[in-house]
Amino acid sequence: MSESPFRPREKLAEKQKYFQSIHRHTYLKGPMDKITSVAIPLALAATSIYMIGRGIYNMSHGIGKKE
Repeated sequence: MSESPFRPREKLAEKQKYFQSIHRHTYLKGPMDKITSVAIPLALAATSIYMIGRGIYNMSHGIGKKE
């Protein structure tokens, strides 16, 4: 008793040829990989740099102190 394949072999071979023909890094080969591998980390880095800068500015000017 054999289980049917999840995806037809022809489609699998077609996808393998497509991904092997692209000469980019492995983590950027999919269609949505630029969002998850580039855009989200850049947004997080920019937000954290902004918040660190704002905190340093507030500390140097004495803004937002609790008394």
